[in-house]
Amino acid sequence: MHEARLWKRLKGDTVQCRLCSHFCVIGQGERGLCGVRENREGTLMALNYGRIAALNLDPVEKKPLYHFQPGSRTYSFATAGCNLSCSFCQNWSLSQAPREGGRVTGRAMTPQDLVDEALKLKASSISYTYSEPTIFFEIMQDTARLAAGQGLSNIMVTNGFMSSECLDEMGPLIDAANVDLKSFSDDFYQDVCGARLKPVLENLVRIRHDLGWWLEVTTLLIPGKNDSPDELDQLTDFLIRELGEDTPWHISRFHPDFKMNDVSATRGDTLEAAYAMGRDKGLKYVYIGNMPGSNRQQTLCPGCGATLIDRTGFASTLLALGHGRCSRCGAAVSGVDMG
Repeated sequence: MHEARLWKRLKGDTVQCRLCSHFCVIGQGERGLCGVRENREGTLMALNYGRIAALNLDPVEKKPLYHFQPGSRTYSFATAGCNLSCSFCQNWSLSQAPREGGRVTGRAMTPQDLVDEALKLKASSISYTYSEPTIFFEIMQDTARLAAGQGLSNIMVTNGFMSSECLDEMGPLIDAANVDLKSFSDDFYQDVCGARLKPVLENLVRIRHDLGWWLEVTTLLIPGKNDSPDELDQLTDFLIRELGEDTPWHISRFHPDFKMNDVSATRGDTLEAAYAMGRDKGLKYVYIGNMPGSNRQQTLCPGCGATLIDRTGFASTLLALGHGRCSRCGAAVSGVDMG
């Protein structure tokens, strides 16, 4: 257990957490919505500090990040917990247990342990991922500081519902992020995820334009929930208008899980229609993920259309890309360390 950061004391022993956009007011002996921050006699404690519940060396493409150090390996970890309650969560056993009263468990590791292991495994970066890194902010921040000092990049895979104070703190430390834009409907966010849309949109804009992080966006398309042509029209308009045509958009296929076992998997033609809409709107880099047999994982040249990076699963092969440019027509390809 570790004293939390980004909180303030209110009247008596009541505290307010300032870590995410819920801004939970937490009474003595109670926990915030994430289930991992608890008020102990007027002090907010992070119950998950140093309790690593998931740990692996991943291809960076698994995050998914397709335009950040392609072909590299990233040392990835998480603690249990999440600040959202998505009923379709495909990692619910890790993310939702503390919210539902479960114990906060995990392997004891320090930030130095994590950085040392990343270096030992010759990772290029450390990823804060699997659950929601906002809720393990303290160990993420401490690890990211050490990692940056050792030449490792830092990556967040996040739902984007953090507070502006959290972004202030992480701004100088993070190099790349993949943000889940789960829907373009506030009703969806409230009813299905237990959150709100506006803070996510505001954070996306700030990440893209103010913080200097490389940004990619993922949307999981759920049949009948967030895949209507009208909603996707609004979402892609936002991507173009507010984030820019160079922002990669990953369209991911839903499969039944957690509390949405009664919803069928996303159809291939739905994914293809969303792909076509994004490309037609002017997005240069659109991808379809989690769809066996799809050929929509290749990176295409925005100039001549040549296949620059071929992907099979999470393995990448650079075909016509050198020093960030298409070797056929010379067009620039957006990203970080792109060949």
